[in-house]
Amino acid sequence: MATEFTGTGDPARSMALLWRTPSSDGSRPGPRSALDVDRIVAAAVRMADAEGLAAVSMRRVAGDLGVGAMTLYSHVPGKGELVDLMLDSVLGELYPDEDVLASGGWRTRLKTVAQANWDFYLAHPWAAHLATGRPPLGPSLMRKYELELRAVDGFGLSEVQMDLLVTLVTGFVRGTVSGVQEKADAERVTGISEDQWWAATEPYVAQVFDPERFPTAARVGPVAGEELGAGDPHRSFEFGLERLLDGIGVLILDASR
Repeated sequence: MATEFTGTGDPARSMALLWRTPSSDGSRPGPRSALDVDRIVAAAVRMADAEGLAAVSMRRVAGDLGVGAMTLYSHVPGKGELVDLMLDSVLGELYPDEDVLASGGWRTRLKTVAQANWDFYLAHPWAAHLATGRPPLGPSLMRKYELELRAVDGFGLSEVQMDLLVTLVTGFVRGTVSGVQEKADAERVTGISEDQWWAATEPYVAQVFDPERFPTAARVGPVAGEELGAGDPHRSFEFGLERLLDGIGVLILDASR
């Protein structure tokens, strides 16, 4: 069964591998192997990006690297630990310019956080689900947390409020970006595109939007549908983010008084 959460492996082994403590890569005395943890993780990430996390297995990753599965196990004990390493590895792609989160007003900073997370989850759709589980406390996750906390530092908020705001914004992004992945999953599973599905339901629109039974839906639905089509996750992201920031503004205003 595919590992769909972080933290399902041996925590001690995962932590040792995440922080690359001595001998955590399974190395032994003698000639240095061309295979290492970084190569294994990179191969697994490529596979997950192309086919989803369920496609990743120790045997498949070993085959991709041209080694036996037992060779892989000598570096990474199992898929649970591998998933922890994969998530922390890709999190390192966030915020190549660290200074961007420590300049400008709080609204600009939080927009930067939200957009960076949105782009990240589009690049690695499998990571959005993993980020809701037990976090792999590796260096990239801690760097992400540190930088995002800096985005809300210095505005009069308490430490707890700072943590909650970071969780609120990043959680909002994960929830919204899931709509993109759900559409892609539906097309892949059904073999029918979003446009094809809606075209097939077109003859029933008048019945569905019956103004006598559903007067409000009949008024709003066609107008929204004409502008938004079958649903625009990015439009929802932008609209929701602005409303979220409006609310955060009230909190920050109160904290400054």
